[in-house]
Amino acid sequence: MSYFNGEASHWLAASPAEDIVPAPLPREKQDLVIVGGGLTGLWSAYYARQAHPDWSITIIEARHIGYGASGRNGGWLSTLMPGNRAKFAEAVDRARRDDPTGPVGSAGLDGVASVRAFQSALFDSIDEVLEVCETEGIDAHQVGGGHIDIAQSEAGLSRLRELFEGNEKFGYGPEDMQFLDAEATRAHIDVDGALGSIFFPGTAAIDPALLTQGLARTLRESGVTICEATSARHIRKDSVATDRGPVYADTIFVCLEGYSDTVGGELPGLSGRQVIPVFSSMIATEPLSAEAWESIGWEGRECLGDTAHTFIYAQRTADDRIALGGRGAPYAYRSGLPGDGKVPAEVVDLLARRLSSLFPDLDFEVAHAWRGALGVTRDWCAGIFFDRQQRIGVARGYAGHGVTATHLAAKTLLDRASGASTPLTGLPWNDHFSGQWEPEPIRWLGIRSMYRIFGTADSWESAIGAKKTSLLARFGSRLAGLHE
Repeated sequence: MSYFNGEASHWLAASPAEDIVPAPLPREKQDLVIVGGGLTGLWSAYYARQAHPDWSITIIEARHIGYGASGRNGGWLSTLMPGNRAKFAEAVDRARRDDPTGPVGSAGLDGVASVRAFQSALFDSIDEVLEVCETEGIDAHQVGGGHIDIAQSEAGLSRLRELFEGNEKFGYGPEDMQFLDAEATRAHIDVDGALGSIFFPGTAAIDPALLTQGLARTLRESGVTICEATSARHIRKDSVATDRGPVYADTIFVCLEGYSDTVGGELPGLSGRQVIPVFSSMIATEPLSAEAWESIGWEGRECLGDTAHTFIYAQRTADDRIALGGRGAPYAYRSGLPGDGKVPAEVVDLLARRLSSLFPDLDFEVAHAWRGALGVTRDWCAGIFFDRQQRIGVARGYAGHGVTATHLAAKTLLDRASGASTPLTGLPWNDHFSGQWEPEPIRWLGIRSMYRIFGTADSWESAIGAKKTSLLARFGSRLAGLHE
């Protein structure tokens, strides 16, 4: 099997960026400097320009726009929350007891109500992203086909029921999700052995590279300076030191996600071992024939997920490929980064076998494989921070659910920087402290062991025909901090 491996992603290779001629660094002090040219940084610049047409705004990006997770992800503009909802709720209740006047406590909501408000804001963000694409003429192959989580086992079906109940508790209404039986599920996508599913109509599929490039084009046209091929080395109050010289600013946003360790400085939400890069890998097939699509269905271009512990995420692309992602070689010792995204051959084979398990009769060829780094905190919850004295803001820790959350994070950072108390500054990811990751080699052993436990649990449940989630998987979820 011959395929492209690496090159950042299929999305970026299919829509290559123009040759980079680094923009000159601004000599005058900027109103806002953003470190990181991914979706959080781009959305921050977009809404800063909307609110402050006279501001001087500069984005600093080490490689090129969308090089990190923003150009490598599965393209799910989804309803999924970037974190453990129960942990957010517990933290809010604790904060309200300890500091009723803080940014979360002052919102006046208890933990569950606060998480429900968070979920509602994510629903709104999906609509707002699609509206911006329409307004700004950004063609990211977006289509609002929803997403569908499918169970292929009785144990998986029991997890779907638990998920449905949890979603009801934390803010999903009848219009936001539907429980489908086997027949209705396969009417959407004919997955082998599908027993049932939950359908979420609010999700949209996109091409993430086209979204980042479209936003960058809009920003340049509005006068935002984008300095690509410029590495930030150290950040402090009023300045960002880069490999091309210093850039001065009244306000600085740090939007580096899995690349957070590449810069120095005492930054809010990043001190110590708060964020590490965890890898997710993807494959894209060659375009499938019309006959193949007729047998599979998938006419609505729904985003496709499953209930396995070593879960997958997939979409039908605009040019009729299947792009499918999942875990495998999830972490490099001492928080190594994925470079241009080359994937170990055994991981490509694993993902291809998983695709075959969904559609056993499908004849497909892998065209491209790649991987990217997610920013993950110890409790898998994202956080938004702003230091008023330094005027430095940080957004981090989306843990793979960032396409929608980056939009909300950008708007929240701007509200925090303004000093205003708004509904967004009261959401539970504001100043959410996730703890610190263990030192090496404990961290490496722990993460590798966690994924091994999940893989073993999937195999065990399949072998015995388990009706419910295995105790091994429940232990792994609690150990990792994923259990709600």
